[in-house]
Amino acid sequence: MYRIRFHGRGGQGMKTAGRILGTAFFLAGFEVQDAPRYGAERRGAPIFAYVRASRNPIFERGIISRPDLIIVADDHLPAMPGSGVLAGAGEQTVFLIYSNEEASLWQERLNLQGSVFTLPPLAENELRFRGAACAGGAAALLAELDVELLAEAVREEIDPLGSELVADNLEVALAAYAALAVNRGTVHEGGPVSAIDYASPDWLKLPCEETLLSAPAIHAPATSEMSQTGLWRSERPLIDESRCKRCWWICSTFCPDGAIQVDEERRPHIDYGHCKGCMVCLNQCPTHAITAVPEEEAAAQGEKP
Repeated sequence: MYRIRFHGRGGQGMKTAGRILGTAFFLAGFEVQDAPRYGAERRGAPIFAYVRASRNPIFERGIISRPDLIIVADDHLPAMPGSGVLAGAGEQTVFLIYSNEEASLWQERLNLQGSVFTLPPLAENELRFRGAACAGGAAALLAELDVELLAEAVREEIDPLGSELVADNLEVALAAYAALAVNRGTVHEGGPVSAIDYASPDWLKLPCEETLLSAPAIHAPATSEMSQTGLWRSERPLIDESRCKRCWWICSTFCPDGAIQVDEERRPHIDYGHCKGCMVCLNQCPTHAITAVPEEEAAAQGEKP
C-alpha cells in the first residue's frame, strides 16, 4: 500500500493536491482513500492531507503514521514541530519539498535517511497552483502513475472551476511531472502495519487549580488588570435594576473576562474598565435585564465608562 502525506498551509491547495493524486490512483485501478486533516483553520495555518492507495481493500483508517512519501508545500514547515512534517518518517520515506534550495541541503538540515527531491516554483502566480504542482511532482515519483492519468485527474478535479483554471493547473502539474520524471519509481509501497506494535497514547493528568488562578478573573493574580480592555468596546451592556432578579451566578459565570462582580446583596456590577462588549451576558440573562447600548449613546447619556 502507498501511504502519502501532503503538508502545507491553509490556502496552498493541499486538499486539491490530495484529491488529484487520489483520483489518478483510482483511474489506475487502485482502491483509494484521500482526505484533508484540519479543523476550523484560518488561511496560513499548517494543515495536511493524506492519500492511501492499494490494489487490495484498505482497512486502515486515520492519520498515516508511517508514510512512504511526504510532500512539503511550504519549506518553512519542517522547522515547526507542531506541523508534524517529520512524524513517522523512516529510512524508506521519500521527501518532496517545494523549495528553491538544493535537495542535499534539506537532507543534511533535517538529517533525513531516505531520498529527498526539491521542486522550485513553476508559475508566475505560483501560489494559486501550488497544489497542482505538488500533485504532479508526487505522481512523477510513482511508477504506476503516468502523465496521461495525471492529466485526466487534473481535468476531473478542476473542471467545476472552469476551463481556464483547468488549463492553468494542468500546465503546472505537467511541468512538475516533467521536472521529476527522471526519478520515476523512487517511491515504493510500504508493508502492512501490524496491530501487535500498537501502543495506546499516554494520558496527561492535569491537577486542579484554585478558582482565582484558573478562572478568567481580570483581578486575579498574574492577569493584566492594568490593561483597560474596555476601550475595545463599541456597545455597552446596561443592567436594568428593576428587571434584575439577582440570579448573579449566570451573568458573572458566563462573562469570559470576569468583568462582572457581585456585591453582598447579590447585585451584579459591570466593570466597564475591562468589559470588552462581547454581550455574552446579554444573551445569557434569563430575565432580559441586560440591554446593549452603543458606546457613544451611553456616553452622551452620562453613563459612567
